[in-house]
Amino acid sequence: MATWSSRGLRGSTLEDLINHTNEKYREHKLALIQKIPTPITPVQIDKESRHITLAYFDQKSTVDYIGAVQGIPVCFDAKECAQDTFSLQNIHAHQVEFMESFEQQKGIAFFLLYYTHRDLFYYLPFARLKQFWDRAQAGGRKSFRFDELSPEFFLPRKQGVYVPYLDMLQKDLKQREET
Repeated sequence: MATWSSRGLRGSTLEDLINHTNEKYREHKLALIQKIPTPITPVQIDKESRHITLAYFDQKSTVDYIGAVQGIPVCFDAKECAQDTFSLQNIHAHQVEFMESFEQQKGIAFFLLYYTHRDLFYYLPFARLKQFWDRAQAGGRKSFRFDELSPEFFLPRKQGVYVPYLDMLQKDLKQREET
């Protein structure tokens, strides 16, 4: 099991931590979120081990996770960043289009960012990502800086929940109601 430390996640992947968090949320009947597998077509299979050794992606993936939180449809993608500048090349146009359509259907879309060098998780509401995205599409910066992020969306550390994004989702929902 992964543990928090001052030197990062010690080999655990962001996906493992989110999966563990989602399982905790499911056990406590707070949310039902599932990892969306990326569809692949095997090209080569090792006959002895029966493992896929070569494959290609069938289609572009949309988001990493999708589900419901207390009746609210949610989807999100998880990204790691090893520096204070996050390149928008890590996000694809089809993902932005999917998330935009998802929100038009009254769902909530967001990104979970893990700043590995700072050992910090961040909840990036889709609306804020869209501002950065539109800026890049208009010829501006093709990235965003750590200092451009709203401090209120950094995830707090919680006992037993590695990536406690539900608190930030609630904050996101409250801000949406106020605007």
